[in-house]
Amino acid sequence: MTDTGKIATTTLGTDGPRIGVQGLGCMGISEFYGETDEAAARDTLEAALESGVTLFDTADVYGRGANETFLAPFAGAHRDEVTLATKFAIERTDDPRHRGVRNDPAYIREAVEASLRRLETDVIDLYYMHRRDPHVPLADSVGAMAELVRQGKVKQIGLSEVTGAELREAYAVHPIAALQSEWSLFSRDVERSAVPAAAELGVTVVPYSPLGRGFLTGAFADARKELAKGDFRRYQPRFTGENAKSNAALLEPLHKIAAAHGATAAQVALAWVQQRAQVHGLTVVPIPGTRKRSRLLENVGATRLHLTGQELDVLEPIAGQVAGDRYPDMSSTATARE
Repeated sequence: MTDTGKIATTTLGTDGPRIGVQGLGCMGISEFYGETDEAAARDTLEAALESGVTLFDTADVYGRGANETFLAPFAGAHRDEVTLATKFAIERTDDPRHRGVRNDPAYIREAVEASLRRLETDVIDLYYMHRRDPHVPLADSVGAMAELVRQGKVKQIGLSEVTGAELREAYAVHPIAALQSEWSLFSRDVERSAVPAAAELGVTVVPYSPLGRGFLTGAFADARKELAKGDFRRYQPRFTGENAKSNAALLEPLHKIAAAHGATAAQVALAWVQQRAQVHGLTVVPIPGTRKRSRLLENVGATRLHLTGQELDVLEPIAGQVAGDRYPDMSSTATARE
């Protein structure tokens, strides 16, 4: 299936802007997935907007600020059309092994100013807390974010990788527009408590890695053997060794369904996320990442693919059979706190 025009739109949160039903994750432009052709990446941004993709997702940690800087000219040129989302909380230092998490109000105030400068904008449309530090009261963190809204520096706020209970607690302090968590045929932990809470509160769910970091596309079968040394997927438990071999076998029904529709495995995986959200009665805006125009057009084509009930039944058991955790260290995820 190929793209045949602009995608449909939906509302971000209960009272936010109308945005395309699929967004673009921009992380891979700056690091984690090997070398980037910047000219091709800029062309992909333009192709996304032409296709009706309006939510562009970045974070201060991606490329240690370089991703925000890269997006700035594009976002500035299309500011009235683009919904710009960025995040704070993951702290990096000169030590490449260090990943801290900070949610204290003072840090939040510093982080937003730095992001505003790099993005070359006066206001961030959607500002996420990227990870939760359970040692900082949630009310303090969300309260600081709410103050940014009152100051006009942020329009809406979101959370990433929180539990249903944490989402409800945060919403009691200030309305939460979006929940960004991993959600795919390979990763359904979010359905335990966060998805029901989001449906109840009218929070839009923004699934990251809806293509299982590319594994669901069938593009590679063993990360260590097939991906470049700089690709962080080489160190993810699901994508190497016996886990990779076992998980690759799970893709067979995905490919069969794709062939029946004249589609790709990636499109089936993305369509599954959209239709799974309907089961829960909520709005989703997946943010598959890509640096290539061709992949972007393939991904948005998935918004027009409808899977039958029988096909959904065939795909249902996959997540329960996946070997390996999402990350080598799951301690900062919602799964670890449920």
